[in-house]
Amino acid sequence: MPTPDRRTLLRYAAAGIATSLVAPRLFAQDKAAEALRSLTGGVAPIGKGERADRLARAQRMMQAQGIDALLIEPGASLIYYCGIRWHRSERLTALVIPATGAPLVVCPFFEKPSIDESLAIPAEVRVWQEHESPYAPIADFLTAKGLAKGRIGIEETVRYFAVDGLKAALPAANLVKDPVTRAIRMRKTAAEIALMQAASDVTMAAYRWTYPQVKTGMTPADIGALMSAATKQLGGQVEFNLILLGEAAAYPHGSGKPQAVKAGEVVLMDCGCTVEDYQSDISRTWVHGATPTAQQRKVWSDVSHGQTIAFAAAKIGVPAGSVDDAVRGWYEGQGYGPGYALPGLSHRTGHGIGMEGHEPVNLVHGETTKLDVGMCFSNEPGLYLPGVMGVRMEDCFHMTAQGPQWFSKPPASIGEPIG
Repeated sequence: MPTPDRRTLLRYAAAGIATSLVAPRLFAQDKAAEALRSLTGGVAPIGKGERADRLARAQRMMQAQGIDALLIEPGASLIYYCGIRWHRSERLTALVIPATGAPLVVCPFFEKPSIDESLAIPAEVRVWQEHESPYAPIADFLTAKGLAKGRIGIEETVRYFAVDGLKAALPAANLVKDPVTRAIRMRKTAAEIALMQAASDVTMAAYRWTYPQVKTGMTPADIGALMSAATKQLGGQVEFNLILLGEAAAYPHGSGKPQAVKAGEVVLMDCGCTVEDYQSDISRTWVHGATPTAQQRKVWSDVSHGQTIAFAAAKIGVPAGSVDDAVRGWYEGQGYGPGYALPGLSHRTGHGIGMEGHEPVNLVHGETTKLDVGMCFSNEPGLYLPGVMGVRMEDCFHMTAQGPQWFSKPPASIGEPIG
């Protein structure tokens, strides 16, 4: 091969710089496409029977607690009950579930064809025009059912203007916090567990593909591009990729300072995806390109043991907060903390997870809700040493009658950090 002249070398160098600036994501997509195949082709989405059962359970609970109707805005709970995937805007779209009978969907007239596309349950749909009140059809529906003076449960994420508008339309109604939706969504069914397992399987497969490709000098964006490409190719919808390098790993949600992978420093990845509306959330930490120091090994091992303690403490019927207390008590015995003080565990041990990455109930001190079958949690008792590093391993589990069961199994050692 002839030796290129100086001008050719400069041209090649310029092309290489340009490629490094604009092509990491395209490169990652191409590389993932060559090596990975979807894991979700046979996944079963939530079906009509499952949604019918959700409504039946909600209505039974409403009747038992004296709730005459529920009001739900777009978001996870709307998808949960009726399948409608919609955005929130100043124009109200809402679901009204009466304690008996078919639900009502209210939406702007011009949005009805789009709403109908994802409506997955038998329901009446009423529309309102731009100059009309969106609360009038709700008031008419409830009045016809004799519920103008009823107790109306407001799902906890409904915006104030919607509550205020409904109160004006039904001044004699008693608007209260919805006690039903959280309780039902908190306890996942077998169909939901299966989708969460699929999401976890995708994320773990993406980790296994990404990990050996992390190289010295890569930025969080470079690594995120690899993880995102793998997740998509494996059949998941990317939910988030948080990559923290070196000292930045000491801050659970990161730092704005420039970061790059360096030999001997930790790489912390916190990533999740969605499969048919259900999420995963998994974190991994390792030392790049060098033998871990004694301090790195100890902190990693302590976090690993913290996960083990949390898993063992998660028993049917115990308060959720007791899981956090068990981990934090052991950490304090190792010299971390006390409490949330650093160096130590500055956040809760875990959060609820399902259709949303963070949802009730949490594994946090003082939480009295008792663990029950179907509840799902993250287990992430990270340890953070400001100015030095942080270590977080995070795996989710669900409660069965026999105790907790992992969605993804924690790694065995710092030498095999993915699992």
